[in-house]
Amino acid sequence: MKKTILTLIAATTLLSACNKAPQVNYSTAKVEKQDLSTSITATGTIEPVTKVEVGTQVSGIIDRIYVDYNSIVHRGDVIAELDKTNLLSELESARSNLANSQANLNYQQSNFNRYQTLYNKGLVSANDYENARLSYVQAKQQVSIQQQNVQKAQTNLGYATITSPIDGVVLSREVEEGQTVASAMTTPTLFIIAQDLTAMRVIADIDEADIGGVLEGQNVTFTVDAYPDDTFSGTVTQVRQQATTESNVVTYQVVISAPNDDLKLKPGLTANVTIFKSEIHDVLAVPTKALRFAPNELLLANDEEIKDCDAPNKVWLRNGKVFQARPVKIGRTNGMFTEILSGVKEGDEVITEFEMITAQTETQGNLFMPGPPNRNRNNGGNTQGGAPKAR
Repeated sequence: MKKTILTLIAATTLLSACNKAPQVNYSTAKVEKQDLSTSITATGTIEPVTKVEVGTQVSGIIDRIYVDYNSIVHRGDVIAELDKTNLLSELESARSNLANSQANLNYQQSNFNRYQTLYNKGLVSANDYENARLSYVQAKQQVSIQQQNVQKAQTNLGYATITSPIDGVVLSREVEEGQTVASAMTTPTLFIIAQDLTAMRVIADIDEADIGGVLEGQNVTFTVDAYPDDTFSGTVTQVRQQATTESNVVTYQVVISAPNDDLKLKPGLTANVTIFKSEIHDVLAVPTKALRFAPNELLLANDEEIKDCDAPNKVWLRNGKVFQARPVKIGRTNGMFTEILSGVKEGDEVITEFEMITAQTETQGNLFMPGPPNRNRNNGGNTQGGAPKAR
């Protein structure tokens, strides 16, 4: 009998809690001016705007190196020299061949002049005259060939002295003194020189789904892991048309300017890029979820009232016990906030969402669950005066 009475008490208490009107809390947000932007995120690599790979067009042994990593060089500065022994020998050989060809030309010219005089007097045949003239022409051509060989040998000798093609900083040195370099099918790279490290750029890979929204001149911000607390800025300077496909993912390269006056940015750093597709400043905006809010009639108290309107876009304001819908004209959005062109004024508070608090959520425990171990089991979790009142 006692157990039945306790069960009735618990059921009555729970039923009264369920029948109690729920409490509804509404969250609001002010209509205020904000800056709205939509963006694309990507990753890229920082590199110098102008970077030159310095090589050699002749083979040989590196005799001297005059620069190292981070060396500042100017256009025309000697940065390395190859061993010139073989190149000097080739030049001397070409000069000797030129001297021999010149001597032969002098002889053939004199011989041709004699045959021409004798031929005019009818003392030699036409065949002998033509042979003399042919030898003279061939000697002239041979001299021209040897002159070109001398010029080529002089040029190769000049290539043994390697100079900087630009003003800049040495980023990389690929050789050591005594190392042999062979210029065969490809030119070996000896040094990499960056022209100006105060003007860097970011080469970002943009997914094909986002490339349509990227245009030259758009503002960009990016960060690098080396300076996590710093945000760098730049602009889109080029959208390259060449696509790159890797693992069935198509991307396009976008070039972004990256001013580097403080020289924090280093070539090769990975940049986390944000490209702003559209930006509007100082416009009235509300949270986008305010446009999706609608009051639930089932949660209204008896004295609360809803005044709705027929509009494709509207926000809700609360004036005491009245929920008033306001039609609004919207503009651009960034997903979280939406521009309001008309319908509300700055400072108005619009409802964004609600939270329902029922009596069950305020109850400390379930009445049908056993109480703490120290309670009197005979009372079923109620106070000691509960049972006599039930009787």
